[in-house]
Amino acid sequence: MPPHPRSLAILALSAALLGLPSTAAAAKHARHHAKPARHHAAAARRHVERVTHRAQGPVDGGTRYAVRVPTPTRATGTTSSPPDTGGTIAGPVLGPTGPSGPTGPSGAAGPAGPTAAGGGTLAASGPTGATGATGTPGTSGSLARILADGLAQAPADAPAAVQQAIAAGNQLIGQPYLYGGGHASFISDGYDCSGAVSYALHGASLLAAPLDSSEFELWGVSGAGQWITVYTNPQHAYAEIAGIRLDTSRAGDASGQTGPRWRPLLSTHTGFVARHPAGL
Repeated sequence: MPPHPRSLAILALSAALLGLPSTAAAAKHARHHAKPARHHAAAARRHVERVTHRAQGPVDGGTRYAVRVPTPTRATGTTSSPPDTGGTIAGPVLGPTGPSGPTGPSGAAGPAGPTAAGGGTLAASGPTGATGATGTPGTSGSLARILADGLAQAPADAPAAVQQAIAAGNQLIGQPYLYGGGHASFISDGYDCSGAVSYALHGASLLAAPLDSSEFELWGVSGAGQWITVYTNPQHAYAEIAGIRLDTSRAGDASGQTGPRWRPLLSTHTGFVARHPAGL
């Protein structure tokens, strides 16, 4: 920017005192440079007026006033450091914690516990149940036993029909021998050999009507059975049931008693036909 006129005047005075060119020359020189300075000052004022005119607001009572541009502010809920500090803008303020959600379903049951030594499970034993009613004593295994009173004890594991046949034979113990007894009816005052066999088989629902010894040769299935076998011929018949013999003959019996009795098995069955009920 050109020097101010007052500054030029001072320079001219200083030049005169120091023996520099005359004051008139200095003044002339100052006026020469003052014109451009005034020109530049006027241009600067016009530029300022144009800028002010663009920024002026509406007229209020004939006086224009400058518009104040509001300084932008940040949204509520956020904070920041001043721009010239290099701070970081914080995130939004968190709201209150919501209510807890519903409880999820229960998990599946876990695996069974370990097995104790000897195969038992490591768990407390339950209470002992009530003792059942006492049944009729039986022998172990598959053989019946003749008791001291002459009655027979059936094996515990024998089929029901075998146990029933032994129970029916027990009802004949003490009855006398009577030829033809037990043929007209199962109920009689005495029994012969085939009559006694018929009574025992009827008690096990294996025979519907009494048979004589000849008729027994065609009864049931041929051969000896597992539990019951009838040995018969036209003159005599007896039955082996679960290892003991129901017979009116005293052969092989040291007691020597007569009538229908439980007796030991014979060592031979020569001259007899063996028959047995199917499945037994």
